[in-house]
This record gives sequence, structure tokens and C-alpha cells, in this order.
Amino acid sequence: MSEKFSIHNSISNLWDKLDGWFDAIILKLPNFAVAILVMVFFYFLAKGIQRLSRKILFKKIGDESIKQILSKLIYAVVLLVGFFIALGVLQLDKVLTSILAGAGVMGLAIGFALQGTLSNTVSGFMLSFQPKVRIGDFIEAQGKSGYVEEIDLRAVSIRQTDNDYVIIPNKIFVDNPFTNYSWTERARITVGCGVGYESDLQKVETLVTKIISENFEQLESESVEFYFTEFGDSSINFITRFWIKSQQPRPKFEATHKAIKLIKKNFDEAGINIPFPIRTLDFGKNKLQVAPNKDISEDSEQNN
Repeated sequence: MSEKFSIHNSISNLWDKLDGWFDAIILKLPNFAVAILVMVFFYFLAKGIQRLSRKILFKKIGDESIKQILSKLIYAVVLLVGFFIALGVLQLDKVLTSILAGAGVMGLAIGFALQGTLSNTVSGFMLSFQPKVRIGDFIEAQGKSGYVEEIDLRAVSIRQTDNDYVIIPNKIFVDNPFTNYSWTERARITVGCGVGYESDLQKVETLVTKIISENFEQLESESVEFYFTEFGDSSINFITRFWIKSQQPRPKFEATHKAIKLIKKNFDEAGINIPFPIRTLDFGKNKLQVAPNKDISEDSEQNN
């Protein structure tokens, strides 16, 4: 009898609780309706802000993958705010507090576990908003140079001129200096050469300056520069500097190639000598001039 009595009491208590819950649900139906409306409102609000952010806020970001990640992050944050407000409408304050506390502890644990990854992610966000690094730019970083192919949340991908790829973690890229050759449209080229000691130096300067000015357009604030730099072993050396339109390495090589050919051609026509190194060996009465890569013993036998 006692066992039947206990089961009966348990069933009775269960029905009482269910009845109480049912009454509570009935009383909170308006709150449920308001909470649902809040979630629907924040859903459409999150969608609208996500589209707006892609069109306006992230307009300067070149990488499409970063645009998508940032817009999804904004969407999730707005939706999460709506969820918390809906819990408040339902008067589930204790549940809300527990969720926030659990999220804080979980976030702290994840932060410690993924410290390096998060650091690269934050650096990736910084790079995505930094206009001085763009997709397609030719840069030099960490001793590597090439074209920026991709900037994601982990690393910067650089394609070198030999078509090899270099992956630099975002944190290293942000914390260290780098050179962006594509940031300006004009680049300066320096070409060096040497002339014989018998040359008319003023004639050399005038000729080189004229050659470069006629073949490489200089803007208003630019000019062709010419400087003799040193008395060399066999020549008086000089450099000439001029500007070209270039945001990549190839135009620089082409300009240097063209300038060297022009200087050599015009020097030949003007009778200006570009000497090669010569060594003079003194054996008392006989002096021996030795050109580069020439066997001294053979010259000595001929002189004897």
C-alpha cells in the first residue's frame, strides 16, 4: 500500500508542476510573442547592416574573403544582441547571466589556447584596412620580394618574380618594416659607367645628360642628374640618375638596359673611350701591360 501511495503522490506532484508550468506559459505568451518579434526584427536588421557594411564600410578592402568574414562577424554580433534582448524580455535574467559567464570563461580559454592564431587574425584585420598594402602591389618584406597575391586572416601570400610563393604570417608582416614599390608611380634609375682619363669630362657630362633627357621623359619636378664619382684604376667613373614610370621591377630593368645601350652607342660615335682595367708590371727597364684574363707568362716570353 505504501508503494502505491508513493507513486500516486509522485504522479500528483508531477501533474501539479506541469499545471503550474502550463499556467506560467499562458501568462508569458505575450512575452514570447514580443521576444519572437525582437528576434525577427534583429534578424532583418543584421541582414541590412551586413549588406550596408559590404557596400560602404568595407569598400577599401581588396580581399573578398576578408569582406565576407567581417560582414558575417557583424551579422553575428547584431543577432547576438537581439538574442540577449529577447532573453531579457522573457525575464530569464539568470539564464542570461549564466550564458555571459560561460562565454567569458570559454573565450578566455580559447584566447590562451589560440594566442598565436588570434594574433595573426588581428594583424590580418589591420592589414585589410591598411591602404598601403594592396593586392597586386610589388613589395619587399623579410628579405623576400614579389607581388601580393592574397591577404587573409592568417598570412600574406607573395608571388616572387620566379613564380615561387612566399607565405609571411600577418603578425611578422605587421611588426616589421617592408617596402612597397607600387605605392608611387615614378621610380628613379641609376646607371654607372667610366670614361678614359684622356676624355673631355664636360663633353661626357653634356652628352650623357642629352641622351637620357631625349629618351626618358622627365616631369616638371624631375631632372636628369649626372655626377662624377671617383678616380678609378683605369677610368673616371660617373653615375647618371633619371626618372621613369614604374610600379614594378621590369620597367626598371628595361630602362637600365636601354640607357646602357644608348650610352655605349653614343660614346662610340663620339670617340669616347670606356676603358677596361689594365695592370702595368714594372720589370726594371721593360714595362709590361697586362689586360684582364691574359696570361702574364706568355707576355713575358714575347717581351724576352
